[in-house]
Amino acid sequence: MAFPKASGYGNLPNGNFSPVIYSQKVQKAFRKASIVEAITNNDYFGEIANFGDSVRIIKEPEITVKDYTRGTQITAQDIDDEDFTLVVDKAHYFAFKMDDIEEAHSHVNFMDMATDRAGYRLRDQFDQEVLGYLAGFKQSANNTNAGTVNDQVAGSVAVGTAGTDELLASMKLDATDFSLNDGGAAQAGEAVPLKPRLPGITSSTDDDISPLQLINRMARLLDQQFVDTNGRWLVIDPVFMELLRDEDSRLFNSDFGGQTGGLQNGLSVNNLHGFRVYVSNNLPVVGTGAAVSSSTLQSSNFGVIVAGHDSAVASAQQIAKTENYRDPDSFADIVRGMNLYGRKILRPEAITTARYVTATGV
Repeated sequence: MAFPKASGYGNLPNGNFSPVIYSQKVQKAFRKASIVEAITNNDYFGEIANFGDSVRIIKEPEITVKDYTRGTQITAQDIDDEDFTLVVDKAHYFAFKMDDIEEAHSHVNFMDMATDRAGYRLRDQFDQEVLGYLAGFKQSANNTNAGTVNDQVAGSVAVGTAGTDELLASMKLDATDFSLNDGGAAQAGEAVPLKPRLPGITSSTDDDISPLQLINRMARLLDQQFVDTNGRWLVIDPVFMELLRDEDSRLFNSDFGGQTGGLQNGLSVNNLHGFRVYVSNNLPVVGTGAAVSSSTLQSSNFGVIVAGHDSAVASAQQIAKTENYRDPDSFADIVRGMNLYGRKILRPEAITTARYVTATGV
């Protein structure tokens, strides 16, 4: 017979435990699952401690090389010590209650279940916010605000020519970059219509391009910015992944750099045109998303993919505190934890984004 409980009490807790052990478990689950941690550098991880902290990052100075003529007086260049700021202004938390009686009567270890879920939810929230930021959009849990362009700089921009989204306009691809005219001449901000290039077809129409053509253009933009080919990554969503598989399933065979065991922490391909490819549901989905199969160019319904280099973005994060305490109003422990972090685009020339939509007939 189940122990009676008050009306409306639906908690499923699991009892007492050491707060030190619990903190370690949550942190392990969080770090194992995060895609963002795999594509950003965390050199500044140990330099933050509290909400509102900031880290001033010194930029590498630019040196001018001049022609020399024998006998000419040499003029020494003054070096500017430019810097920009990474601000720790993001914090997420969890809190749940575990009842002593249900712990004693239960044969299921709810501590492990709650720990795994808490770690997942922290990772998911972190990934959504940071991936939205890298794509140039504001985005919180469950892709809300995904269509709102980021217009608030945290700290200072790394490059003076970057916009309020901290990205370079020349690195953001849309339909105008491919001279497409699906339903009329492409306008700025309209998504690129994509259609898989099936075997035997060597060219696309002027209405769409193939997903590999889009990836190649992103690679070219990085090449033109002298971005190192070692350490490049690409984050795509499941719709884009389907288009790639339709184009050539061999791309995801282990012989072509694919993962033999399927997706591993989001990593799908180790080397696709020089990119490590990750698949994530946490990229911005604007309007109804990319899978609209429209006959006209789209500016309100599209998906966004992001490519860059490991050195392009910094994330400074930590679970600031995990603790448990006795509930003063019942025989239960309350457990709560917080993830505190900041993120900063360090090299906007090493990040490129693309808006896309599936073309008609896909």
